[in-house]
Amino acid sequence: MATTSTSGATGPHELVDWDFAGATGRRLVPAGPKVTAAEASSVVEELRADAERARTPVAETARLHTPPDAHAPLIVDRPGWIDANVSSMRSMLGPVFDTMAAKRRREPGQLTRSVGGKVTGGEAGALMAFLAGKVLGQYDLAPEGKPRLLLVAPNILHAETQLAVDPADFRLWVCLHEETHRVQFTAVPWLREHLIGSARSLTSELVPDPDQLGAKLAQIASSLPDAFRSGGTGLADVFATPEQRARMARITAVMSLLEGHADVVMDDVGPQVIPSVAQIRAKFQQRRRGGGAVDRLLRRLLGLEAKMRQYRDGAAFVRGVTDRVGVDGFNAVWTSPETLPLPEEIEDPGAWVARVHG
Repeated sequence: MATTSTSGATGPHELVDWDFAGATGRRLVPAGPKVTAAEASSVVEELRADAERARTPVAETARLHTPPDAHAPLIVDRPGWIDANVSSMRSMLGPVFDTMAAKRRREPGQLTRSVGGKVTGGEAGALMAFLAGKVLGQYDLAPEGKPRLLLVAPNILHAETQLAVDPADFRLWVCLHEETHRVQFTAVPWLREHLIGSARSLTSELVPDPDQLGAKLAQIASSLPDAFRSGGTGLADVFATPEQRARMARITAVMSLLEGHADVVMDDVGPQVIPSVAQIRAKFQQRRRGGGAVDRLLRRLLGLEAKMRQYRDGAAFVRGVTDRVGVDGFNAVWTSPETLPLPEEIEDPGAWVARVHG
């Protein structure tokens, strides 16, 4: 299975040793399903074929078309997913670390940077190891690299076995959803930069001034139980101001749009090409609700529970708009950042239609 690799050394202002994060993640990530080399090769080839097969029905259903020079999906294993995401996180957070460096009154010593970078790198690597066993596919925005769709072969293989569904149908079903994300970001050129810029700007604001660090840590300690409550967005609820939460809500609304749109397209195409789609959908919905108690707790803390709501709320928004103005009317959402849904419009599709279509 193909992998990507991280590059570049940790800079003087970086608070995370990204190389150590990648190494930690690769060391901690659980091994995937045991398969022979021939079986692994077969899965990879089938996923490549399914990704290609998904392109035409997704484009026709969404009425969005990928430009011919868009990068093909990349099939990765769990370490490959970690490498790709460590590289993207390094690029995404670089400007944030520059902001933090500018706030410092003096540079920390080499020892402080080294030890601090290892600690945060280890934490980031442990998080990556946890997520690397969960993700089936992802469109990697790669802020300073090559954006492309990643399909995590061992996780798809594990999920189809765990759910006891038809492997051929399940692999194509996953590709339909993920191909929609590839179409969204390649057919709408401004969308990738908009999300990257929004995320960087918000993250920079969330970085506390060194003089306020003690008060911020006290706030986090006193508010930590809120991160575990059902219905929240995890740690983001702990340290954000009301204004920052409002900005988070704007980004969350866009993510709800993207995930819901992918689910709707997948559901519209699925019955045409996947005989067992109803069974797959029912079983996968149960899987999305999480596993054991520890798994659910981690999902809640990391905000993954909120991500599950994005599929539901976003799909309801897409269907609500499409019922009113059709697919072409819905596709006005991709015109510019100003036509993206506002948080309150995700739950009220008619309000978006009134604002955008008049």
